[in-house]
Amino acid sequence: MFNKLVFKNLKLKKLSTSLVIVASLLVAQAPFANYAEAAGAEKVEKKKKRKTHLVGPRVGKKVQKAFEAYSEDNVKDALVILLDISASKSYDKAYVARMIAVMYATLGDNEQKTIDYLKLAIEPDLLNALDHSESLKLLGDMQMQTKDYKGALTSYYAWMDFTGKEDGQTYIKIANAYYSLQQLDKVIEPADKAIAAFGDKHNQNPYILKITAFYELKKYKEAVNVLETVIQLFPENKQWWTQLPMFYLLIEDYDKAVQTLDLAYKLGHLNKEGQIKTLASLYSQSETPFKAAKLLEKHIASGQVKRDDTNIATLANAWHSAQHIDKAASYYGELAKMTNKAKHYRKEGMLLKQDEQFAKAIVALKKAIELDISNQGRIHMSIAESYFYLEKYKQAYAAIQKAMKYPGTRKSAKSWKNFIVDTAKRKKVSI
Repeated sequence: MFNKLVFKNLKLKKLSTSLVIVASLLVAQAPFANYAEAAGAEKVEKKKKRKTHLVGPRVGKKVQKAFEAYSEDNVKDALVILLDISASKSYDKAYVARMIAVMYATLGDNEQKTIDYLKLAIEPDLLNALDHSESLKLLGDMQMQTKDYKGALTSYYAWMDFTGKEDGQTYIKIANAYYSLQQLDKVIEPADKAIAAFGDKHNQNPYILKITAFYELKKYKEAVNVLETVIQLFPENKQWWTQLPMFYLLIEDYDKAVQTLDLAYKLGHLNKEGQIKTLASLYSQSETPFKAAKLLEKHIASGQVKRDDTNIATLANAWHSAQHIDKAASYYGELAKMTNKAKHYRKEGMLLKQDEQFAKAIVALKKAIELDISNQGRIHMSIAESYFYLEKYKQAYAAIQKAMKYPGTRKSAKSWKNFIVDTAKRKKVSI
């Protein structure tokens, strides 16, 4: 139900050059930002005091040449230069490996090599603070892309431990990694931490992950609680107005389901045939068939709901339940012509008789007999009654005679026969 929704919002986008900040790649001496507020002053102070290394002159010249090629959008040429560097110092090796990884990430055509070089860059733990932190996060992102979710979790947690930061987007990635591993019970905590990290700058993705996890864990009440919050935070998003009623149905809270979907309709959020039909069904179930009939009639007329036999049957039933017999008969008549089925002609005829449209009733009932309807004795009796009320006693008598041939209606037909004969004599009509 929610997999498409989750991955539409949460898929990691392919890395592009827009993600590569040149300054952070090449200026190894850049000072580490102050993250004391995020995870404790002591840990951050330790990171700030991390030893700063400089690239050796020989390697530095080649790096500068690679940077010039990169600046001219010649990423492949820059990569060739970097791959040709033979560094001897541990820091130089790590620094060049990071540069190569970033070039592969920029090209976007070799994820595994990006990962391999990032690991070479990170493992010695010699990079300057900013380079090291960015490498950890990039490694996590690349591992997510290659579906190494366990590795990504390790990288993201290492990034948070190293920087002392609590980042909403990173917690979303962690929650998504747990979801991808189907460790659904572990999705909730990082999703909640992401929500807390965003603060007033609300982001829908952690809520989507929570709803999805709760749904797949069959914790529908918990999912409803999240959805009730989401619909208040993001009222402009139409999907929540249709999702929440469906979850109310899962917990059998039919009143809230119909109230919420009704409000969604009034706000203009229902624009699909299925949504209109669901609302009509809920109206019927909540004993407001008139609203169901009006809704379906409007949207069938507009073409938003198909004018097919299924929908016309639902509309006819709704008008019947709402005790609008003439409308119900009319739509059963349309349905009968659509399908040429005896049962629909019978229904049309019976309703027309109930509405005292006797002449039309006779036509429909005769068509039902012509199509070999079951229980024909009862149909002949209804035809006889219709003729009687039209004061066509001769035709009524002929019809009741036919009804008497069927065991199921013989007794009642006999009573009607006597009544027809007596009435005809009183009215001085020959039968």
